[in-house]
Amino acid sequence: MQAYRAPALLFSSHIETIYPALLRTVDGIIYQRERISTPDNDFLDLDWLNNHSQKLVILSHGLEGNSHRAYMKGMARLFFKHSFDVLAWNYRGCSGEMNRQLRFYHSGATDDLNTVIQHAISKGYTEINLVGFSLGGNLALKYLGEQGDNLPAPVKRAVVFSVPLHLHSSSEKIASSAFGIYARRFLKTLKQKVALKATLMPGIDTQSLHRIHNLLDFDDAYTARLHGFEGAIDYYERCSSLYFLDKIKRPALLVNAANDPFLSSGCYPQNFAQHRYLKAEYPVRGGHVGFAQFNKNRVYWSELRALQFIQTGT
Repeated sequence: MQAYRAPALLFSSHIETIYPALLRTVDGIIYQRERISTPDNDFLDLDWLNNHSQKLVILSHGLEGNSHRAYMKGMARLFFKHSFDVLAWNYRGCSGEMNRQLRFYHSGATDDLNTVIQHAISKGYTEINLVGFSLGGNLALKYLGEQGDNLPAPVKRAVVFSVPLHLHSSSEKIASSAFGIYARRFLKTLKQKVALKATLMPGIDTQSLHRIHNLLDFDDAYTARLHGFEGAIDYYERCSSLYFLDKIKRPALLVNAANDPFLSSGCYPQNFAQHRYLKAEYPVRGGHVGFAQFNKNRVYWSELRALQFIQTGT
């Protein structure tokens, strides 16, 4: 497949990132929602496109995303058009309704991804493929590495885009990029969720919430504490998919644009030449969850690349 070439109008990494996030629309996607229970008496909301196929693609969104983000719907549309069933799942607290437990979601919460995959297997799918974006890509790679040789047989391939493989340095990169605009946008909704949950159940101290101005401090005060980590650094080190890559035993494709404003240098490892299963591509352009194209089919390069790899393994 031809390497990605950014349209002339998208002349910087920030425009490549912001245009698809704020201005892209994807029409014609009408999900069917299913709510499933988790082992700890919480719930996950799954959004389906059903072709009555034996082939399924599970889509995992990014930080503070959901199944209705344009990058999710664009990917869902292309795979559905090519006769796959599509399952776009929403993390805890991301589907429009607050979840029941004190915990939320985080970059290493592969227990929830496993719950979704096991649910799909129970429906009889013989081929399950994973596509993840940003945080969702970290989840997918970490899950594959954790499972290793024990990965469920129906899980065949995975494609991930714009993945913060090394969470600590990526958190610092986001904080410094574009004068902190990206970090402030994430923090706004993350703080709102913490404040809302604090009104619904005890156990969350919000007194210092207004003093948090970066993702590391938020993760230290809330993400880590609510999910059993000692602090932000412990959370980052235990959940960075970078440390699980060597254990992956199913074909997987990692695509990180070299100009991604969210990703640190630690997110571009170069030692994959001898890896039997993992392939890495670092296009010069693309931004973060970008890879936009202007064409009559309204299909992005990332969507075509994912389809090609899942269909052919190349």
